[in-house]
Amino acid sequence: MQAEGLNALDATFLELEEADQSAHMHIGAVMLFEPPPGKRAPTVERVRADLDARLDSLPRFRQRLSEPRTGGLRWPRWVGDEAFDIKRHVHAAALPAPAGETELREWAGEYFSQRLDRARPLWEIVVLELADGRWAMVSKTHHCMVDGVGSVDIGHILLDPEPQPRGRGRPEVADAPSLRGEAVAAQAAPSTARRLGDLALGAGWRAVGVAGVGIRALRGAAGFALDTVGVATHPRRGREALRRSRAMAEVLIRDELIAAPPTSLNERIGAARALAVIEVPLDQLKVIKRVLGGTVNDVVLAVTAGGLRRLFEHRGEQPPRVGVRAMVPVNIRSAAERLALGNRIASLFVHLPVAEPDPLRRFELQLDEAERLKAGTQAMGSREIIDLAAHAPPVLHTFLARSLFATRLFNITVTNVPGPQLPLYAFGSRMRAVWPLVPLAAEHALGVAVFSYDGHIFFCLNAARDSVPDLDVVAEGIADSIAELAELAKGPNHAVDRAATG
Repeated sequence: MQAEGLNALDATFLELEEADQSAHMHIGAVMLFEPPPGKRAPTVERVRADLDARLDSLPRFRQRLSEPRTGGLRWPRWVGDEAFDIKRHVHAAALPAPAGETELREWAGEYFSQRLDRARPLWEIVVLELADGRWAMVSKTHHCMVDGVGSVDIGHILLDPEPQPRGRGRPEVADAPSLRGEAVAAQAAPSTARRLGDLALGAGWRAVGVAGVGIRALRGAAGFALDTVGVATHPRRGREALRRSRAMAEVLIRDELIAAPPTSLNERIGAARALAVIEVPLDQLKVIKRVLGGTVNDVVLAVTAGGLRRLFEHRGEQPPRVGVRAMVPVNIRSAAERLALGNRIASLFVHLPVAEPDPLRRFELQLDEAERLKAGTQAMGSREIIDLAAHAPPVLHTFLARSLFATRLFNITVTNVPGPQLPLYAFGSRMRAVWPLVPLAAEHALGVAVFSYDGHIFFCLNAARDSVPDLDVVAEGIADSIAELAELAKGPNHAVDRAATG
């Protein structure tokens, strides 16, 4: 089998780790299960055997990088790991007493603080038991292999749609269940991201200028990339790529993108992580969006703004008047690419109105922001931008990748992925909760990952432990903001269904 190379976006996540030792570019999840009465958690040997039988559906998970670092004139490629041993990737661990959800959350924070070994296939799973009989699988997969919006993580192929596991052996890829649900496979999540269309990396490339890459540098970089990869030998392709680079330069000048505001969340961070989790009924958010307008994702962004405002108040920090800028990943994977590995995501940049004290007005401002972005003209097609980035050699792409994730571009990442609303199982145990993980780039101390599953929605906050010792303040602020909007949705002034206007 011919070795497959990384695409430009896959390589970005390796480069971000190399740029700063505080950045960990793995995604993951804590999946919490409840076994049937009288049953216990599966042994680690059983999990290994079951997963090994299914790995043929995802051969990338038996591959490693051809070299551990990026840079130079070419990126690493995926090659078979001749020393692959599933015992190195699936482990068991014990929680400290009293072995409840608090201890699981603290353990996961420490686990996600450790980087994956680049000399091996870039994934791991750990199995843990709780004192009350429940058990958990915690997965960690490097972002260069998969994205958290539109692809599958290694833990997902262990899940079944019913208590009785499907046949073992060598399952077809199409049979592998996904936490995402079929709706996400064919299109972007039903959120602000979908309604705004393919804005994506257009805003990101505009912000390259804000991060310190000027118009001339951008044009020069495009020319350098063309010369290096030999595109200049194909005049038609060369003229088209140059036209796109000039169009991006015009966007930089015309839109005059304002840098993300400085906040206490955007300072140097350490390697240690801490998690906080909020779980609420999904119907609660659906009632809010049905009565007050917008989408579930608008509600997610508005309550996140409420939680961040609470944090700024707690710290005695003036909330930025222009709002906190959130990077919101968008799935641009087609239906045909449903289970394809690698990254097919882009980014929207959405302002969260943290300066507004009134919860209803804050929600209305969040809806206005969605409409403003929807009507904007700054977007370049996401696919076109990704294709153009692929022409840059690694030595240049590294510089651009680090610029695109600079703190002057965004303050926080907020990702919202809708999952299936029917239960999933592993080894006969029903999955009761999912705590998703979004990674932190350098100088970004907080990320919010949101996942809906089986009638519930889970907010998982990933924070740099030393930079956000007051993480509970954010979590309580989000929970209180949900309660405030839910109460407003009951009021007589908002008893009209406004969903059609959203």
